[in-house]
Amino acid sequence: MTTLASINTLVDMLRTHADHHGARLAFTYLKEGEDVAEAWTYHELDRRARRVAAALQRAGSEGDRVLLLYPPGLDFIAGFFGCLYAKRIAVPTSPPNPSRLSQAIPRFRAILESAGPQTLLTCAAIAPMAEALRAANQASAAIPVLATDTLAEHEHTWRDPGAAGDTLAFLQYTSGSTALPKGVMVSHDNLLHNMAAIAATFDSSAETPMLSWLPAFHDMGLIGCVLHPMLHGSSNILMAPAAFLQRPLRWLQAISRFHVHTSGAPNFAYDLCVRRTTPEQRATLDLRSWRVAFNGAEPVRARTVSAFTRAFAPHGFRPDAMLPCYGLAEATLLVTGDPCGTPTTVAAFDPGDLERATATPVNDPRAVSRELVGCGHLAVSGRLVIVDPESRALLPDGAIGEIWLASPSVAQGYWQLPAQTDDTFRATLAGSGEGPFLRTGDLGFLRAGQLFIAGRLKDLIIVDGRNLYPQDLELTVERSHPAFRAGCSAAFSIEVDGADRVVVVAEADPHQEIADDPATIADPAAALLRTARRAVAVDHDVELHDLCLVRPGTIPKTTSGKIRRHACRAGFLAGALQPWGTPTVPRQPSPSPRQPARAPS
Repeated sequence: MTTLASINTLVDMLRTHADHHGARLAFTYLKEGEDVAEAWTYHELDRRARRVAAALQRAGSEGDRVLLLYPPGLDFIAGFFGCLYAKRIAVPTSPPNPSRLSQAIPRFRAILESAGPQTLLTCAAIAPMAEALRAANQASAAIPVLATDTLAEHEHTWRDPGAAGDTLAFLQYTSGSTALPKGVMVSHDNLLHNMAAIAATFDSSAETPMLSWLPAFHDMGLIGCVLHPMLHGSSNILMAPAAFLQRPLRWLQAISRFHVHTSGAPNFAYDLCVRRTTPEQRATLDLRSWRVAFNGAEPVRARTVSAFTRAFAPHGFRPDAMLPCYGLAEATLLVTGDPCGTPTTVAAFDPGDLERATATPVNDPRAVSRELVGCGHLAVSGRLVIVDPESRALLPDGAIGEIWLASPSVAQGYWQLPAQTDDTFRATLAGSGEGPFLRTGDLGFLRAGQLFIAGRLKDLIIVDGRNLYPQDLELTVERSHPAFRAGCSAAFSIEVDGADRVVVVAEADPHQEIADDPATIADPAAALLRTARRAVAVDHDVELHDLCLVRPGTIPKTTSGKIRRHACRAGFLAGALQPWGTPTVPRQPSPSPRQPARAPS
């Protein structure tokens, strides 16, 4: 195995692997998730990275930001490492669906205005789209566009600029689920520290191949699935997100075919595999090699874990392969997760106490309870604490508060946002002044060192003094009738007559049979509202003020697939969501912005 002692940057890492075992396959890309389209060795990746770097060195200066806009494939990886080799700051972003180009422009413009890139890297296949998106911002309309797959072979002209551990490697723009995207500044040191923590948690080595369909421009796909396995020089397989979404079986077939050790996804992907595979299809799989099935969604569902295990255990999937974990871009990626082979922790808690910000275990299986999945212990060096977000006081085990982290994995701050950087990255505890800590904006609690996630602080719904987590309300609505689409709803609160009331926007199939009653079929929207309202009342003891039904594919989401609850709320209040059913409650005028009772100061 290649020694890692002398590796101080990702440039050192790739150069070392190219020198010591350059003929080893680094990445294989599967066209449509099935056939091998291209495969690069470590030597080939190094050569292509030097070619891109040489072009960047001719075009600009060290420290310039470089926007990366690539479709799924290996060209993105060469472009990313080309930036690092040239000591440029990479800015990965996603190519939008051509049919939804206008919807992508606002976020793309925000990234252009924030990062101020001097160059845009892409490939010839989507260069025209890149030109069109670049023109969306007047200040950046003149930046050069380089199609890296057509560059002349001048890699021999590259000169190592001597990056260091504290050199910024890239800006990871947050997904924008609760606000406009912000550029998280990630250094080489941050990356290497977090990659080593992931490798230790996943038991990665040169002999543990990994497979991913996750978007490579996003932190989980980039750091967790492209960069981390390179630390030990393993061989890895990539496929496009669309290949999985169109046919989830492809993911499992590729794991079986290539004897993959590590592969993971957000929670919804495991649900999708259960729903969209048949017993006959599962019988063709051999999943015995799959030792790490990481699940990094917010939240990880106990039902999902058990349903997936039941469905695929007969075909080699081991229950202890499921690895729930927690992380975020501001911490580079991974924060918590138990070592490979650790059984998943599922615990039951009193739902009423959870709403009162206390986690009380329920041991009686007959009692009403809410099951939560533990996301593991602290996986990076440092300190993880739970803090009251108002008083900034340290909370004891079992108390729900904001998750704070101090670690070498914590990134450098937000690009050109000093005030937000101070508030988020440099928090200190009340009384002792200990810090600085990263304020994650996520709610959770510790139980014997195990982290449980309760929700997003900024998405918290407070009704009559009770804390309601939107993902719980959304799940109840989605399960109340087959017409609702899983993972495609947004719960939030609005002010009505001086009080907060719960609203859910949900995607539903207008062609789905709602009921046999002709009167119900005549007004399916009203029928679904009654069904959802009844379910929410039973599960959460709260009244659903309104349900806005929208057509499939229209709920605002981030590029990583998270529901943009704040955008849904704004669209609902503005009457801009174009519901397919007739609303049963009149829309309320837009209230003035209000902060949650426990919002960060």
